[in-house]
Amino acid sequence: MSSDNDNDYSDDDGEYYYDDDEDMMSAQEDEDSASSDDGMDMDEFGDDFKVPQRTVRKTYEIEYDSLPQLAVEKLVLNDIEHISGIFGVEASTASLLLRYMGWNKERLIEKYMDNASAVTVAAGISPPSRASPSALGPDRSQGSSSNARTSGLRRTARQTSAPMKAKSQPFICPICFDDTQASFSALACDHTFCSGCWTAYITSKIREEGEHAIRCMAEGCALVAPDPFVRTALVDDPETWERFNELLVRHFVASNPNLKYCPYPSCTYTVSCPAAASKSALTTVVPIVICGADASPPHRFCFGCPIESDHRPVICPVARMWLKKCRDDSETANWIKSNTKECSQCQSTIEKNGGCNHMTCKKCKHEFCWVCMGPWSEHGTAWYSCNRYDEKAGVDARDAQSKSRASLERYLHYYNRWANHEQSAKLSVELYAKTEKKMEEMQVTSNLTWIEVQFMKKAVDEVFKCRMTLKWTYAMAYYLEKGNQKELFEDNQRDLERAVEDLSELLESQIEPEIIPTLRQKVTDKTVYVSKRNGIMLEDTAKGFLEGRWRWNVPVEGFD
Repeated sequence: MSSDNDNDYSDDDGEYYYDDDEDMMSAQEDEDSASSDDGMDMDEFGDDFKVPQRTVRKTYEIEYDSLPQLAVEKLVLNDIEHISGIFGVEASTASLLLRYMGWNKERLIEKYMDNASAVTVAAGISPPSRASPSALGPDRSQGSSSNARTSGLRRTARQTSAPMKAKSQPFICPICFDDTQASFSALACDHTFCSGCWTAYITSKIREEGEHAIRCMAEGCALVAPDPFVRTALVDDPETWERFNELLVRHFVASNPNLKYCPYPSCTYTVSCPAAASKSALTTVVPIVICGADASPPHRFCFGCPIESDHRPVICPVARMWLKKCRDDSETANWIKSNTKECSQCQSTIEKNGGCNHMTCKKCKHEFCWVCMGPWSEHGTAWYSCNRYDEKAGVDARDAQSKSRASLERYLHYYNRWANHEQSAKLSVELYAKTEKKMEEMQVTSNLTWIEVQFMKKAVDEVFKCRMTLKWTYAMAYYLEKGNQKELFEDNQRDLERAVEDLSELLESQIEPEIIPTLRQKVTDKTVYVSKRNGIMLEDTAKGFLEGRWRWNVPVEGFD
């Protein structure tokens, strides 16, 4: 099983050394590392580690492993072999037992030892009438009971995994009623159907319904077809059989809190991240991972929530709250702000649908002026000319409306900036195309090689990454409670945003042959500075979560 060390996921590019190849290290490095070996367990770094003088993993990064499908299939087989060896049953039976219990080995062993017969019936391995009395839980007073239980289950497994049965009498399939069929199959329940119907049924269940536990076709029968039976039915359809194995892997991954399947289409990689498996862990860390597939850009997603993007520095519960609010409020809030006002008496939202400024609230029947929001009774007959702006009632009404609208204005302040950075990040595709043209121009108009003009592409990559960070800082700032910590957070946000805008301006500037060396130096320096500011933003926020510095203005899941 191959696994990626968390060093692979650092934002910094650097060389990696392998502790299996100690001959590659210099004598001086051996001496330096030997002095620190006493206080450092090298096993925790996996197969590779960075130069000892550098930080292995930043505070905002998390330790995880990337697993291809073959590695996950090996984990599945290990669990099946483990249960098969303990219970003394065939692998197909052990697989059905594990699937029934959600791949929870400890719980399965406990339930099985209490009442093996009930578990096998519930898992769809044996029909109720055929549950062997000897398959009850272990009787500690009789040493032979365990052997009896094992032999009984082995007989059931053999019956279940042997689908083809010889028919001495003519039989017509009750599904297709085709009297020309000569091949029939049945599970341990003896519900017999022709092989053609079994194949069509199993194929439909796998292809159209995504089922990994395929029950008997007979009405009311709960028996599940074991893997050898499914394999025999799909002997001429290897693609469907492969899809069936993929569904088993997906079920295994979905049942294991330490694993998550890559959400990108057609990707079969899985990520193992035990450090983010619990809800409590998600209050102190943002588990952004990369699945390890050979893709450009890499498949980056959040292990702790369904958000399929890097939402650092904001934690998962707050990110979900923000996205829900955006879905519910963004367009509505903009329309309300532009087209409505609130009744000064009951605060109902009112739309002006005529030219007259004399408004009557349909809910509380309060009459008021649309212009100054004061009571209409103070306007006399001069309904068309409102000049009572300083009347106390009008001032109070405007104050009440201002308080109500302040919340809307505050939300739109953060939302508009969040959406602006999101849109700017999306436009990076066009910026990539422009940058490639500029890189080609630089090669023609200067003596720089293709490698030497790569600084432009690195700058674009850094701008995109930082805009994604800035985008989510506004979501976090919206929910942060006022105070010194929020001011410090916004100071870091301001510095990063200013640096990103300066770098973006440099990338958009015109290229003149005589300024290429100067431009290259400026872009390189600014890229390094932007990367540093982004690291400071992420690092300080991550430390704040670990230290419990952040306070929220609304209840957040996982926080008291």
